[in-house]
Amino acid sequence: MKKSASLPRPAKFWPALGFATLAGMRSMSAPAFLSHYLTQHPTRNLRFSPLRVLQKPLVATGFRLAAAGEMVADKLPNTPDRIAPPVLLGRLLSGALVGAAWYKSRRGSSATGALVGGLGAVAATFVSYALRMGISKRMGWPVAAVGVAEDALVLGSGAALLRGQR
Repeated sequence: MKKSASLPRPAKFWPALGFATLAGMRSMSAPAFLSHYLTQHPTRNLRFSPLRVLQKPLVATGFRLAAAGEMVADKLPNTPDRIAPPVLLGRLLSGALVGAAWYKSRRGSSATGALVGGLGAVAATFVSYALRMGISKRMGWPVAAVGVAEDALVLGSGAALLRGQR
């Protein structure tokens, strides 16, 4: 069997699914983490793509501010559930954005990445919602308190995801 002389293919699926999971838990955290990463490790693979804006420091800062605002707003009593259609759509779009950008940055298809990211974010939205409500009910804790723990999980997971990338 002949060995290929091409460069090894960078990991796409699992990191994209990781970013999508973050999007399902906190919609703005995924683009915030990815944009931060891309400003630190810009790639020429995004050079001619509209997704290249994620490599700009100002965009990364904007996403970080949006992510922080979302974490605060999430604890307010009038905030709609993440599974409400408009909110779910936002998480799907966030997942699709990070999936497309990650795949494209790794010499893959942005369409495939968008599909992986969008579907992953929707699945993570329902799973994280069920876990949050279940923990709150079983432990007798306020939903907002469980949300603070979820924020810590998102921040720790996002940091670990970035550390795991080359």
